[in-house]
Amino acid sequence: MLKVLRQIVQDVSTAPDLNAVLAITVGRVQKAMKTEVCSVFLFNQDSGRYVLRATMGLNAAAVDEVSLAKDEGIVGLVAKRAEPINLEDASSHPAFHYLDVTGEELFHAFLGVPIMHQRKVLGVLVVQQQERRRFDESEEAFLVTLSAQLAGIIAHAYATGAIQTAGEKGEVSQLRSDLRYDGVAAAGGVVIGEIVVASLPSDLDSVPDKQTADVALELTQLEQALLAVREEIGLVAENLAGRLSKDERALFDVYLRMLDDNGLPLEMRAKIEQGSWAQGALREVILEHVRAFSAMDDPYLSERATDIKDLGKRILQHLQEDNNGRHLDYPENAVLLADELTPAMLGLVPEGKLSGLISITGSGNSHAAILARSMGIPTVMGVVDLPYRRLNGAAVIVDGYSGRVYINPSVELVQAFSRIVIDEQVVTDELRVLRDLPAITKDGYRLPLWVNTGLAADVPRSLEQGAEGIGLYRTEIPFMIRDSFPSEQDQLESYRTQLQAFAPLPVTMRTLDIGGDKALPYFPIKEENPSLGWRGIRVTLDHPEIFMVQVRAMLRASEGLDNLRIMLPMVTSVSEVEEALRQIDRACEELREEGYQIKKPPVGVMIEVPAAVYQTRRFARLVDFISVGSNDLTQYLLAVDRNNPRVAGLYASYHPAVLKALDFIVHEAHKERKHVSICGEIAADPGGALLLMAMGYDVLSVNANNLPKIKFAIRSVSFARARQLLLSVRSLHDADDIHQELRQSLKAFGLARLTRPLMPDQKIPPC
Repeated sequence: MLKVLRQIVQDVSTAPDLNAVLAITVGRVQKAMKTEVCSVFLFNQDSGRYVLRATMGLNAAAVDEVSLAKDEGIVGLVAKRAEPINLEDASSHPAFHYLDVTGEELFHAFLGVPIMHQRKVLGVLVVQQQERRRFDESEEAFLVTLSAQLAGIIAHAYATGAIQTAGEKGEVSQLRSDLRYDGVAAAGGVVIGEIVVASLPSDLDSVPDKQTADVALELTQLEQALLAVREEIGLVAENLAGRLSKDERALFDVYLRMLDDNGLPLEMRAKIEQGSWAQGALREVILEHVRAFSAMDDPYLSERATDIKDLGKRILQHLQEDNNGRHLDYPENAVLLADELTPAMLGLVPEGKLSGLISITGSGNSHAAILARSMGIPTVMGVVDLPYRRLNGAAVIVDGYSGRVYINPSVELVQAFSRIVIDEQVVTDELRVLRDLPAITKDGYRLPLWVNTGLAADVPRSLEQGAEGIGLYRTEIPFMIRDSFPSEQDQLESYRTQLQAFAPLPVTMRTLDIGGDKALPYFPIKEENPSLGWRGIRVTLDHPEIFMVQVRAMLRASEGLDNLRIMLPMVTSVSEVEEALRQIDRACEELREEGYQIKKPPVGVMIEVPAAVYQTRRFARLVDFISVGSNDLTQYLLAVDRNNPRVAGLYASYHPAVLKALDFIVHEAHKERKHVSICGEIAADPGGALLLMAMGYDVLSVNANNLPKIKFAIRSVSFARARQLLLSVRSLHDADDIHQELRQSLKAFGLARLTRPLMPDQKIPPC
């Protein structure tokens, strides 16, 4: 059964759409379980009913025609209970509901299991037999296991198929209005724009659907690509002829036969003549054949799937080369959409036209996301269910605050978000006057505001916004954009630029923080659970040659400026801090012996894991300052990967446990009279900034784009009122209640402009 289960899941995972998913499921399950009937009922949001979407054994005419209410029939009972129901004679059950067009009166044995995804019942998978019997435990276990395996695939396929209509495939004018997809908020802001799908070179899976207005041109390009590939294969076969056996040479003949005019090209031409562009036609034909061959039981035939995909990539490469010379017309408000967004893709869009970014995969801490935040471009990552191939040219709203994407938004939704965009621009313009003013409360409490940076482009923006220092300089970014470790001299030049630009203001440089979701292409770290693995200080202490080169570069870059602060990431024990301090001392001594005029800079640690929280005071005795990395601390406290869209809803910066930990840290550090800063999303939120100020944090470090709002919030209240707000929040025990309290308080403080109105079905966002 395990082999059968794997084969079904594999076949379903490569199905092109929801209908194919369901057809494969019912057919394979009926065959595997040797039952007369297998059916799938899926819940329809519009009608509120469970609709028969596929069957093998019942009347085919009933598909999409028969439906049951939530509380109707045994199917409804399975969904209501969210548990399997196994009956010897379904017709005698009180909940049995007769459906005359299905012919189900012939069947007695019934087993139904819910198809559940993220606590929601998507539908019910049913098997039936004429014989009166209970399905045994192994059969029930098989169906339950299969349902669990299929739930995510069906959810994804259902989302993909949600915009499929009877109209032309890929016609954005046929999309349903206000299709909403959830992802991970990567860069704040709202944009209303038009999607441009970016595809990776020679990647068939990422090729989008497009309609063509010039069929003849697409056919010509296909023929040119086919001719080029035939010549390539012929040349390779000729060059290798003397080194291959007869059987091995036959493989090239197979390739050429596939490219014969009556082979794959015939199907591609047909799809182009139906209106598809050449690359889309190629993708559909190739992947359909790959699926067909992969499903074959014969090992030799199933291996041919690899050959077909290789051919497809070769043809696609030539088609993409042909298109490189063509001018791409980007709209003024282009929203770049990619399966996997890369920094290089950001350069595809002409300057001034890139307004938003969406990525199917990726995290809020990916290099592309960091660049997006630096550039102030609203971005949503990890929108796993978005049917990106079909969306080129579609209207879209990107909500970078909540991590939501709205496809083909209605006039009403566009108007609602347009008000947000206008209000944000008005607030931004008004806050420019605060640039040279301090963040000081109405009763005279002053709170320095620093910035988080990592790119040279951040420097002018940070200074324009009135930053008083750098609370976090991510040194790993210069490492990430190279193909080898930078030398000491390379690092020195990079660090000197930052230090000079901000001198005499302090610049806090975090030592190399790789691992987790921040990988270097030339130093791969592959682990089962990277977030709990080899990352941060653990890596650099294991590689002192890397750590020493970086520290030497920092110290040399600070010579004569003396505004450097060094910060150690991901510390969990005193021994780690002591070892790092010994190496920093050694670097200082070495450089002085070499003739450099070096002063040992202040050294601090980042509190990012629960183990460090409870050692704050001990750390404070060893170092010069404490800095809290609230993003990582929150995910570790809540055991929630903040970059995983499936659990993103559980990531709560205002969780009571998080706030208690933040409160504890600052008080423990102050017992040793040590300066405490915080860098993270909570500090970049007006409500969070007021809470942190009231807790006693000495510095807030935020993204340059958020700094004016935080400064405005601080200047609009008294420290006494911020303390009252903190006391109110401490009495609450739920993150949503705390959000609501913050929103209401900000409005009471006259800061309503810094809060965003809620969209339909939207949880309370950060203020």
